[in-house]
Amino acid sequence: MGCQIWQMGFCFWVCLSLLSHSLSSVSSQADAAVGDATVEGTVFIDGKAPIGSIDDDFICATLDWWPPEKCDYGTCSWGLAGLLNLDLSNNIFLNAVKAFSPLKIRLGGTLQDKVIYDTDDNREPCTPFVKSTSEMFGFTQGCLPMNRWDELNAFFAKAGAKVIFGLNALTGRSIKSDDSAVGAWNYTNAESLIRYTVEKNYTIHGWELGNELCGSGVGTRVSANQYAADTAALQSIVQNIYKDVDFKPLIIAPGGFYDSNWFKEFIDKTTKSLDVVTHHIYNLGPGVDEHLVEKILNPSVLDGESGTFRGLHNIIKSSTTSATAWVGEAGGAYNSGHNLVTNAFVFSFWYLDQLGMASKYDTKTYCRQSLIGGNYGLLNTANFVPNPDYYSALLWHQLMGRNVLSTSFAGTKKIRSYTHCAKQSKGITLLLINLDNSTTVQAKLAFNSTMTLQHKHRSRTLHHKHRSHKKSIIQLPQGTDAEIRREEYHLTAKDGNLHSQTMLLNGNILSVNSSGIIPPLEPLLVNSPKPIMVAPLSIVFIHMPDVIVPACKVYGQPLTTITEQGHFPLRHRGKGQIRDTLNTVYFSLDASIKNTNRKHRTTVSHSPKSFEAYC
Repeated sequence: MGCQIWQMGFCFWVCLSLLSHSLSSVSSQADAAVGDATVEGTVFIDGKAPIGSIDDDFICATLDWWPPEKCDYGTCSWGLAGLLNLDLSNNIFLNAVKAFSPLKIRLGGTLQDKVIYDTDDNREPCTPFVKSTSEMFGFTQGCLPMNRWDELNAFFAKAGAKVIFGLNALTGRSIKSDDSAVGAWNYTNAESLIRYTVEKNYTIHGWELGNELCGSGVGTRVSANQYAADTAALQSIVQNIYKDVDFKPLIIAPGGFYDSNWFKEFIDKTTKSLDVVTHHIYNLGPGVDEHLVEKILNPSVLDGESGTFRGLHNIIKSSTTSATAWVGEAGGAYNSGHNLVTNAFVFSFWYLDQLGMASKYDTKTYCRQSLIGGNYGLLNTANFVPNPDYYSALLWHQLMGRNVLSTSFAGTKKIRSYTHCAKQSKGITLLLINLDNSTTVQAKLAFNSTMTLQHKHRSRTLHHKHRSHKKSIIQLPQGTDAEIRREEYHLTAKDGNLHSQTMLLNGNILSVNSSGIIPPLEPLLVNSPKPIMVAPLSIVFIHMPDVIVPACKVYGQPLTTITEQGHFPLRHRGKGQIRDTLNTVYFSLDASIKNTNRKHRTTVSHSPKSFEAYC
């Protein structure tokens, strides 16, 4: 590949050539791909420095207020999944939340701005939501009884969840004929709820003000200037109530759709009061749309949301605020999604692409609508059994670390690629999403700048001094005792049906057992010289613990890299010798200058295949 100029410095690419093969453990995928076309491509990973970072508990899901009478397009998909009706004793539900240790859960949604809290100060009847077509959002005012709040907090504590509570931001305002909500927020009832919560020693991770009242709003809207003043009021309340509490919750707002002018004004006016800026995403349109699958599998549609992430990221960067960005609610298709689409395997293409894209723009947390309820829940509304996206979320949570690496793919537009430093492990984790329905993709990996390959030897560590930027060919052992490996997680739909609600991991069905236990997500172990094959309409996570890049730090210590320390550790367990030979290669600083350099070539004997690294 040679060397390229990158602005003022050099851009040296280290390529790991990964050739085509079939994985016996996922023979069902290989069989499905028989007769399909195969294309080669290259994933370019910039390992010099992270381009963003996410929270360790990046994955978040929502619980909503909708009662059973919530219906869309003639379908009532919420059942007893609303906050006031949810069965908190279900064992699958408890285990599903505990599996994340912790899962952020945002409590809120459309009806949160019509909820009152039955605290001691409340003088209104505490009645449930009642369907009414004459009311905004289609329901009358509802109420949260304190005994239900107690039950919810007991469940969250048992499950180890981090709770974000969405407060009613419409109290005290009047709605004008132009649908604007005017007047200051009356925080009396909210303040009483917060005080009750602290007195009960319930831990709330964050208090969020309002739902979809920013910009043009949904149903009604509040100006950015007024919202900023109300956010400052919330912060003052929280500071006062929590003054003797060690843990201070986050102040979060506005929880609505991105509008650049509104968000800029709001962020500029909340630099001292706001911790988290939240926005919502339903970029696929209404759930009734019959073309949702086509949109999900269309790279151009997926790319469309990058403008929102980029715009908010730039506003935050240009402001003096210390607030960070979250996606506070994202269901893809609004009005409760679409059965057998947004709760089926096919939706993992959209969902995981969203997680990857959001991370690239420094989004710290991503809240999926919903944990349960509607047709877009991570869990089945009726029986709590995990839908495919639940396992996608859990795999992300287990494998994708905080630091985000710049990643691109050349070869086909149908591959989506994202890379993070590995979570709680050395190395990196790569996510590849194949949107093509008939083409298998075989990948090469290319790393710029410096990269260290680690390989254990039973008795000693061998360091190959590698000080010059030249081509190095490393031949690695293929025996069963080779420790240089990848851990692969291939996700496919049962019977190849995109509308299936059953997901396969490496060819095996994922399902809870009779005790409601979430299954372990076990990888396929592959020797590194073998290729990464991404079957049509499949998703693959690849954890490579032996690939170390400068952007990833191990246990908080700087990594030893080729150019900084001159070390290229190669450790081999088993037979074979390490020997150095000499080879001559060329690289150029520009088109007219060539330098000839002596190059070390390290060979592990008895190795029929090779791994190439270009520096």
